[in-house]
Amino acid sequence: IEYKGKSIGGKTPDKISRMGIAHVPEGREVFPLLSVKDNLNLGAYNSRSKIQRIQTLDEVLTYFPDLKKLLNIHAGLLSGGQQQQVALGRAIMQNPDIVLLDEPSLGLSPQLTQEIFSVLKTMQSSRKLTLILVEQNAKMALELADHGYVLENGRIVLEGPSDVLSSDKDIKEFYLGGRDHGVRGRKRWKKRKSWN
Repeated sequence: IEYKGKSIGGKTPDKISRMGIAHVPEGREVFPLLSVKDNLNLGAYNSRSKIQRIQTLDEVLTYFPDLKKLLNIHAGLLSGGQQQQVALGRAIMQNPDIVLLDEPSLGLSPQLTQEIFSVLKTMQSSRKLTLILVEQNAKMALELADHGYVLENGRIVLEGPSDVLSSDKDIKEFYLGGRDHGVRGRKRWKKRKSWN
């Protein structure tokens, strides 16, 4: 795997982080016995400037104002949605160029999912971030993405601009909840995808 023309294979996480790549893991993976503030500051581990760290923390708290009153609480005591905010905030504290997100909606209510994706869209445009997103919520993912890939059993079966994928008949039927109303009595699970 190369990033900006340099191989990142075998590099330690701190070196990959210094290259400008942040990761938000599936399941949030906060440090439960550390405070919210300490979890966020871990994202700024490579930062050499205390002023930059303070400014970025202020920016994170603008994205996630609920965290302001929770800064001194152990992260393990937070709800899943609050922990996801901490995980995203920790990635932003790194001041990355690219953020890898693994299932950011996992275990979240529809309302929290909407909020998280709204913040992702804001961060994407205000910080000029590149986001690489793995997400089962196809509707939210395609609304956020410029380009998408459909994976089945570990292989890419369809790819293209998100607006093209959103209008694809099979994507609508199998991933976005649309139905082919012109065919009566045909079971959804009996229909084969065009890429099979």
